[in-house]
Amino acid sequence: MIEKFLKAKHWEIFMITFGLPFLIQILLMTMTIMENNPMIMMITTPILMLLFVFGFFGWFWSIAIGLQQVIPEEFKLKVSRFKTFLLIPVVYMIFFLGFFTTSFNLGGPNPAIFTIIVPLHLFSMFCIFYCLYFVAKTFKTVELKRKVTFSDFAGEFFMIWFFPIGIWIIQPKINKMIED
Repeated sequence: MIEKFLKAKHWEIFMITFGLPFLIQILLMTMTIMENNPMIMMITTPILMLLFVFGFFGWFWSIAIGLQQVIPEEFKLKVSRFKTFLLIPVVYMIFFLGFFTTSFNLGGPNPAIFTIIVPLHLFSMFCIFYCLYFVAKTFKTVELKRKVTFSDFAGEFFMIWFFPIGIWIIQPKINKMIED
C-alpha cells in the first residue's frame, strides 16, 4: 500500500482523499434535500469522514515510513513516536464518530462526555501537527540528504497542512524521488 501512495500521481491522491468524498457529499446533500430525509446525511457523513481520514493519514504513513528507505543511514529518523501519534487521531476519530452517531440516536449529546472529548480533541490536534512536522521533515531529509531544521522544511510543513493545495506540489516531487 505504501508503494501505491508513493507512486500515485498527485491528482489520484487528491481525488481519493478530497475529490471523491466532496462529490459524494454533494450527491448526498442533494438526495437529502430532494427526499427531505436528514438521516441520509447522519448515516453517511461519518463514513465519508473516515474515507478522508484514512486516505489522508495513509498518505502521511506512506511518506514517513516509505521514504525512510531512501534516507541515508546516518540521517534516519525514529518513527516509533510518529506511528503512535498517527494512531491516536485515528482512534479518536473512530471514538468521536461513534459518539456523534449515538448522540443523535439517543436524542442529544450527554454534556458530561465533553469533559472527555475536549482534551482528547486537543491532544489529537497536537498529534496531527506532530505528524505534519514529521512527514515534512522526512520529505525534506530525503530531498536534501542531510540533517534538516524546521526552517529547511517549513514550506513543506505548511503545504502538507493545507493539503488540497500542497498535494499538487509535494506529490510530484515524491514521485521523482521514488523514480530516482
